[in-house]
Amino acid sequence: MEDVNRLKIVLVEKKKTSKWLAEQLDVNPSTVSKWCTNTSQPPLDTLIQISQFLKVEVTELIRVPQK
Repeated sequence: MEDVNRLKIVLVEKKKTSKWLAEQLDVNPSTVSKWCTNTSQPPLDTLIQISQFLKVEVTELIRVPQK
């Protein structure tokens, strides 16, 4: 699967951990880990919540694949 999100990078830039994000979203830390490694992707509503917690635009969390 192609990397489609920048979640791991944005977490580092914001000096936050995946564990912190899991606590904010009330989800299992392994779920956030899967998002960070692009094994799976968060639903759109969750992506919006993530952007609010990290105080970034949703577009900063998404990598548009180059053709």
